[in-house]
Amino acid sequence: MKEIIVSALFILAGNLVFSQKMMTRTGEVKFEASMPAFEEVAATNKTTSCILDKATGDFVALTLIKAFKFKAPLMEEHFNENYMESSQFPKATFKGKILNFDAKNLSATKTSYDLEGDLTIHGVTKKVKTKINLTLSGPKILVSSAISVKPQDYKIEIPSLVKGKIADNVKVTMNFILGAN
Repeated sequence: MKEIIVSALFILAGNLVFSQKMMTRTGEVKFEASMPAFEEVAATNKTTSCILDKATGDFVALTLIKAFKFKAPLMEEHFNENYMESSQFPKATFKGKILNFDAKNLSATKTSYDLEGDLTIHGVTKKVKTKINLTLSGPKILVSSAISVKPQDYKIEIPSLVKGKIADNVKVTMNFILGAN
């Protein structure tokens, strides 16, 4: 019995020491939903967490909705209370996989991969496919990606009074600098 416990601890410790996970807690997510001739509808969140498992290509990101910052405080208030209902739905998550990913192929040259997974916003989960760019920078990995999101797909209601001032397709961009954990 003692040998089994020692073996299990050795395997667990080995997994921790040789972990292939790269991460950040200071990633950046921006969205742009502006329409020409109207007030800018854009925000930035610089506290997004992200993890990439170099061994499997698993990719996970978590964004707290209340951390999005707008130029206009009133717009931020409406975003959190009326549209995103951030008290009820405090986070957005992406859980997916980088297809055909091999960490050995990373280089200082930007490489594009396909990224597939589940995006959860406002309590609604949808499958998404997009491109993700990875660049090796010393011991870190630079990550960038963009997706287009339709608010109605995630049950985000836009009042008719402002519907023409907000884009039907919201452009979401993500940038992360991942380091060893």
